[in-house]
Amino acid sequence: MFFIENQQIRLSIHPKGAELQSIFHKGYQTEYLWNGDPAFWGKHSPLLFPIVGTLKANTYYYQDKPYTLSRHGFARDQEFGVETQAPESITFLLKSDEATQQHFPFDFELRIIYRLTASGFTTTYRVSNPATVPLYFSVGGHPAFNVPLAPGTTYTDYYLQFDQPESAPRWPISKDGLIERQSQPLLADSLTLPLKKELFAKDALVFKHLASTGIALRSARTERGLRMEFPGFPFLGIWAAPNADFVCIEPWCGIADSVDSNQQWTEKEGINRLEGGETFARTWTLEVF
Repeated sequence: MFFIENQQIRLSIHPKGAELQSIFHKGYQTEYLWNGDPAFWGKHSPLLFPIVGTLKANTYYYQDKPYTLSRHGFARDQEFGVETQAPESITFLLKSDEATQQHFPFDFELRIIYRLTASGFTTTYRVSNPATVPLYFSVGGHPAFNVPLAPGTTYTDYYLQFDQPESAPRWPISKDGLIERQSQPLLADSLTLPLKKELFAKDALVFKHLASTGIALRSARTERGLRMEFPGFPFLGIWAAPNADFVCIEPWCGIADSVDSNQQWTEKEGINRLEGGETFARTWTLEVF
């Protein structure tokens, strides 16, 4: 386990998947990250790479050859090395190898950088292409935040607050984990989305191209909460496991296949193309209060 901390915040990160294990505020004596109870969902904040969500038949085609990838890809199960560490920042690195190329025939360097701020931290996904041919990939986050955050409050005391009024529909997920053909109305010029566990009865709420680039978790019954900013992430997932006391706010540069996907990797919705020698970077910021 690795730790970075400042006067207010302590982060704990496991090298497997470079996964956050704890977001602890010393002053508030509050843990913001889900504890990973396997009775509900045995993860905390997995990294999604080189896909977000599920592929149709768990298969894609690149240069006429089929490849298989399980849900959310392999990075979350890989041991990352620590490239650099300072008291308030740490960089984890995963490089392609023969094993990854069995399922993903590209050279890559994937860095996850955590950097503390006065009131939270930033998470940066940096993907570099050391090859001369284009690299195609998706990447995203899946952090789960405790709800409730304060004693004496309950799950339904909390709500999500968007930066901008939203009318975006949700995109339902099929029983096979694929995006359905038709969207469904959910928000009607809404700034808030009240939390209730039935909200996730049919899997995650998936949004495409929200007006907002930030979302907060708040309650009228406590000052404890958090706010995430995710500029440059065109897709957002909101999810919780059945009856679990958490909510995931998931910024994505990529999305699951649709039920009508042709399974062609270079044509996949949300895929990112990175030319040889270039680097892609996206950062989401979390403020806790």
